[in-house]
Amino acid sequence: MKGRQILDTSPPMLPESGSEFLIELHGVTHRYGRMTALRDVTLQIPPGRIGLLGPNGAGKSTLLKILMGLIVPTQGRGRILQHDLIAGRGTGNWRLRQQIGFMPEADALVPGMKGVEYVALAGELVGMPRRQAQRRAHEILTYLELEDARYRKLEEYSTGMKQRLKLAQALVHDPPVLLLDEPTSALDPAGRSAMLRLLLQMGRDFGKSLLLSTHLLGDVEQVCERVVILFSGEVRGQGAVRELCSRRHDRYRLQIQGDARAFLEELRQEGVEITSENGRGEIRVVVPRDWQTRNFFLLADHHDVLIRGMIRDDESLEELFYRMVNLP
Repeated sequence: MKGRQILDTSPPMLPESGSEFLIELHGVTHRYGRMTALRDVTLQIPPGRIGLLGPNGAGKSTLLKILMGLIVPTQGRGRILQHDLIAGRGTGNWRLRQQIGFMPEADALVPGMKGVEYVALAGELVGMPRRQAQRRAHEILTYLELEDARYRKLEEYSTGMKQRLKLAQALVHDPPVLLLDEPTSALDPAGRSAMLRLLLQMGRDFGKSLLLSTHLLGDVEQVCERVVILFSGEVRGQGAVRELCSRRHDRYRLQIQGDARAFLEELRQEGVEITSENGRGEIRVVVPRDWQTRNFFLLADHHDVLIRGMIRDDESLEELFYRMVNLP
C-alpha cells in the first residue's frame, strides 16, 4: 500500500488570524515550584520541518507540553495553529489535540494490548469513530511496515518496532502537525536512519509540519529546515539552519587527485592550515586573510596535483550550537 493512499498531501492548516506562523510564543515562562524550566521564550515559527535542539534538561519537554495544551505557562501567551494556548483551555484544547500527533519519548505502551488495538485506541481517543480508527490503524501499520506484527502483544515488540508503533499512533488521525520527543531514542544506527527517513518523508512528501525535539544534532541536520536552540530554558537561536550558520570565507574543502605531499607542504609554507585529511583526497583547510582561491590551482599545477572540487567550508550545525550556547 502506497503512503499517499493513507496520508493527506494537502498543506497544513494555518492560523485563521492571517499569520504565516505555525507557532507564536511571546514571553513564555514556566516554573515547577522554585525551578524555572522555561524563561521568557519568544518564538515565531512558520510551517515546515523544525528542530528543537538542546541538551537534556533544556526545557524541551515542557515546551512540547505547553504546545499540546497539557500545561499552561506561568507567564506569557502563545498560539499554535489557530488555537490560543491559554484562552483555549477545555474544549479548545481538545480541538487542538485533534490536529496534533504526539510521539512521546517514553514508551507509554499498554502491556497485553496488540499493536493494532493500541493504534486504534489512539484514534478513538482523539474522536475517530471506532470502525474508522480500526481501519486507519491497519493502514498506518502497513505503511510503517508493521503489518506482520499488528496482532502481537506490545511487550513482544523490539525497540525499533516500538518507536514505529509510537509514530503510528501519532499519525492515525492524519494530523497536520507532529510533535516528536526524541524519536530516535535507544535506536541502533540502522533503526535511527530508517526513522529519520520516515520523518523526512512525512514533512517533504506529505506536507506535515514537524517539531522534532532532540539532543542529537545529526537528527536535526538530516530532517529539519529550521532550528530552535534551547539551553537552560532560554532560546539561544532560531531560524533557518543555512541562515544561522556563519559563512566562512577562510575555510575550504578540496577534493584532490595525485601525490599531494609536496602540495600540502607548500600550502603550509604559505600560511594555510591543514585541519583534516581523510586519505581519500579530501582535505579541509583554513587560509590566511589575504589568500586568493586561484593560489590553490597555481600550487596544485606546480606539483602535478589535480583539484577536482573546491567548496567553501561554512559553519556546521554543531559549531553553531556551541557558539549559541557559549560553550568552547
